[in-house]
Amino acid sequence: MDSGQHADRPRSGFLRTLLSLVGLVAAVIILSQALRAFVFQAYEIPSGSMETTIMTGDMVFSEKVSYYFRDVEQGDIVTFQDPLSPGRILIKRVIATGGQTVDINDGDGLVYVDGVPLDEPYTNGLPSYRLANSVANVTYPYTVPEGELWVMGDNRTNSQDSRYFGSIDRDSVTGRGALIYWPLNDFGLLE
Repeated sequence: MDSGQHADRPRSGFLRTLLSLVGLVAAVIILSQALRAFVFQAYEIPSGSMETTIMTGDMVFSEKVSYYFRDVEQGDIVTFQDPLSPGRILIKRVIATGGQTVDINDGDGLVYVDGVPLDEPYTNGLPSYRLANSVANVTYPYTVPEGELWVMGDNRTNSQDSRYFGSIDRDSVTGRGALIYWPLNDFGLLE
């Protein structure tokens, strides 16, 4: 046998292994980017605007699949592009959708949609008030334009939401808050 043939075999085996490894890493990267773009995204919650439903520091999965088959509904917790800071993602609860009218009664601290007070156990009894320093100059009652959503944090006394920046474009929604996965003592589905 020619000794040159023996030297090429280990080298070609190494190259084949290296190419397989590079291909596998590329496939994993492409798959993870596709999952992130079309299926789900993980977020760390930086503020207390959704407490006690979602606590500061909780890690949340926002899924995108359900909105391929249905529209955003009242009560959904959604992630969306911050209308005031492009590139920043916020998480809030949908209170009203296009065509519905929102009113906030500072006297009783309740939110009304189409004249009916909402039953909002997730606010833990915190009152909802209009915000005097709104950048959107929201006036009440407010009819949500078609294709837009009215969103509010569950922690009504500590949330800059539609009361502050107005309704948001439905197309700015990046997903539906679905699951708290960290820390484990907060693990659970979001409702």
